[in-house]
Amino acid sequence: MPSLKSTVHLAVAFSIYITLPLGAQSKSSAGSAQNPGADKARIHRIEASVVDMPIGGDELPLRLDLQKLMQLYKVPGLSIAVIDNFQIVWTKAYGVIEGGSATPVTSRTLFQAGSISKPVAATGALYLVEQGKLSLDENVNQKLKTWKVPENEFTKNEKVTLRRLMSHSAGLTVHGFPGYDVNDPMPTLVQIFNGETPANTASIRVDLVPGTQVRYSGGGVTIEQQLMMDVTGKPFPALMREIVLDKIGMTDSSYEQPLRPAQAAMTASGTYADGKVVHGRWHIYPEMAAAGLWTTPTDLGKFAIEIALSKHGKSNRVLSEEMTRQMLTPALDEAGLGFFLDKDNPGQFSHNGADEGFQALLTMNAESGKG
Repeated sequence: MPSLKSTVHLAVAFSIYITLPLGAQSKSSAGSAQNPGADKARIHRIEASVVDMPIGGDELPLRLDLQKLMQLYKVPGLSIAVIDNFQIVWTKAYGVIEGGSATPVTSRTLFQAGSISKPVAATGALYLVEQGKLSLDENVNQKLKTWKVPENEFTKNEKVTLRRLMSHSAGLTVHGFPGYDVNDPMPTLVQIFNGETPANTASIRVDLVPGTQVRYSGGGVTIEQQLMMDVTGKPFPALMREIVLDKIGMTDSSYEQPLRPAQAAMTASGTYADGKVVHGRWHIYPEMAAAGLWTTPTDLGKFAIEIALSKHGKSNRVLSEEMTRQMLTPALDEAGLGFFLDKDNPGQFSHNGADEGFQALLTMNAESGKG
């Protein structure tokens, strides 16, 4: 999670799906509802939820509701979907696509999901495992073709595997990626792996014995992306469209980087904590599996519901019940395969996300059906 010096994190004390650009707030627009009366009451409870904000000294804390929090953190717009009983019960959008714009955020406005890209990509990788194209526990170098993980003293006895890539336990470096200005030259994945110009991050290498500890690595998930491309021979956005997004009905989502013009016209702009818009409106992420998903809360809700139902064998559009249960079982500590789990809250799976000027949160409970 970046510090407040670079982007704003709007903390909300309830479980929701939320994606937001960061900057000043404006008018809101409502989404759909199956039960208007009940949904109106639910929406009001969230909008009126009060958060105590310390302001220092002996002064009393500010008591802020959602709209006032948006004003405080200069958030131009945000979008929410709420789930109950394994169904999206309401969605609502607030504000505008960027500060000073008259274009409202709607339930179909696209936001960068940041690291929520990872569990969606992991779902695709697990699908390929069930198709026999990948293995969870073999050395990934056996199937990588375009590039190989450099062997060293740390990989002498323990190897980098797909299971370890997805659970951040492969011992790999590079926590995350800043993305690239829309006018910057784009590196290839091999240049990113090797830290070669024009890549803006260090080389991705093993510097811990694989399987010994959890250390978050977007670099490892980018190797997962290359692995999926190498075994299928398909571009990552097209592959994910085929094996995950279309199967779940995530019709507004895409891993295209950059987006095609028709979808780019549906986006919100990334915004910094001071209200300034990211140059070019957003950054481009060739590290698609780690940070490249464009989506909506509705589509993320569909995804989370599918994972929760799949765990119980009630919907298996992408993964079998057995594979989904593996996904939602800790591989090491509280890291599942793509998701983070909560040992004190059975059934809970979640991931947050942060791209340049964007923040997002996905959280769901597979037992209660709430998210």
